[in-house]
Amino acid sequence: MFTFGSWEHKLRLPAPGEALPGRAEPIATLERHRVSGRPLKPPFPPECEVAVFGMGCFWGAERLFWRLEGVHVTAVGYAGGETPNPTYEEVCSGATGHAEVVLVVFDPKAVAYDDLLRLFFESHDPTQGMRQGNDVGTQYRSVIHTTSAAQQAAAERASAAYDAALRERGLDTVTTEIRPAPTFWYAEAGHQQYLHLHPNGYCGLAGTGVACPRPQGGAP
Repeated sequence: MFTFGSWEHKLRLPAPGEALPGRAEPIATLERHRVSGRPLKPPFPPECEVAVFGMGCFWGAERLFWRLEGVHVTAVGYAGGETPNPTYEEVCSGATGHAEVVLVVFDPKAVAYDDLLRLFFESHDPTQGMRQGNDVGTQYRSVIHTTSAAQQAAAERASAAYDAALRERGLDTVTTEIRPAPTFWYAEAGHQQYLHLHPNGYCGLAGTGVACPRPQGGAP
């Protein structure tokens, strides 16, 4: 049984029908990015693609991507669970099934998706299952949510290449969840660009120190 508030449930995803019911109304969020001033929500420029990554606490992960040349805009939110329009507290309870994720809108002519994947893999530890460092729970799992068949194939190649590189160093296997993107639910305004508001705020990002090789069959 999935018991709300228990320690055990924070390490496993709720079974179908066990998640919190959520709500029909969207959670209030920002209209524009605090750094770039660009709209957080679609429509995005037609030349841009959308990528979604989860790598632990989304505060530091978002800053990692908004600083990258070629990224049009970023936003933090929740994805991969059942609960519609969840709150931060609900996601952190482990009772929604969502991961904390970053929406990355990027121009592929300025920054390749393969480069985003390498940044993703090298900037956290994708071997830890339902945690990231001291942050424990299903919301902190490593995920890549893809928005095209090309992204799915590229993510699978990168994951396999990084897994091989980690095992060569005697480290654990990659546990990153790779799947077509489910619904992205925008997080509350206070979480958007959190480390711009609080430059000395918490950032738990820590990589393995292993470089992610360019996989065979990837972009040149």
